[in-house]
Amino acid sequence: MKKLLEISCYSATSAMNAEKGGANRVELCDSRPEGGTTPSYGSITVTRQKLSIPLFVIIRPRGGDFLYSDTEFEVMKKDVEFCREAGVDGIVSGILHKDGTVDKERTRELIELARPLGFTFHRAFDMTRDPFEALDDLIEIGVDRVLTSGQEASAVQGRDVIKKLIERAAGRIIIFPGGELDENNLEAFARYTGAAEYHAAAGTLIEGGMEFRNHKIAMGGMPGIPEYEIFEADTEKIRKMANILKSLP
Repeated sequence: MKKLLEISCYSATSAMNAEKGGANRVELCDSRPEGGTTPSYGSITVTRQKLSIPLFVIIRPRGGDFLYSDTEFEVMKKDVEFCREAGVDGIVSGILHKDGTVDKERTRELIELARPLGFTFHRAFDMTRDPFEALDDLIEIGVDRVLTSGQEASAVQGRDVIKKLIERAAGRIIIFPGGELDENNLEAFARYTGAAEYHAAAGTLIEGGMEFRNHKIAMGGMPGIPEYEIFEADTEKIRKMANILKSLP
């Protein structure tokens, strides 16, 4: 079975880097410090024009938890409609109830609205009360794949749960590991879990082009976020990861 590599990207430039490095698919997001939110119209449109590999777009109206108001859900549905019209290949989303279970009704509505696009349930899965209960719910409503770190801080830490999820899924849904996977740990992780698809950021911070810099303030407003550095997908890291997956049986 061919193993696939998806790279999460936060700009059209990063998406182009990912394709150049040998990625099989791009997940386009905005707002990396918040773990990814819905990108803009322009970002989606230009990225779609620039890429020849499949493009999935995250539909997440804000950072924070995955319990959404009726108004936020309306926003999500409009964003799904736009993505379908824009010619992307898939949607990445997910909604939870306040008790930590999957909101099957509203997630199913997003799936039906997105079709014929693919649908990935993102790492809201890792915030559910029981991953095996959540897995059964996602299979029931027709989700194509689920992105997970095995409910741990990294996929490597969650590898035992991920392996069990793959066994329980039995081909009915794709278990799609992600979370701190890189060129140094991917091979051992892949051999252990036997997953078919993998998700990574594979990025690096690069210096911005500003010569004049005012270090007295930070426009981002959040401590620890670099003001004059840009996070971009690293072509060489991606190439190494892609070659690792190609070498595996």
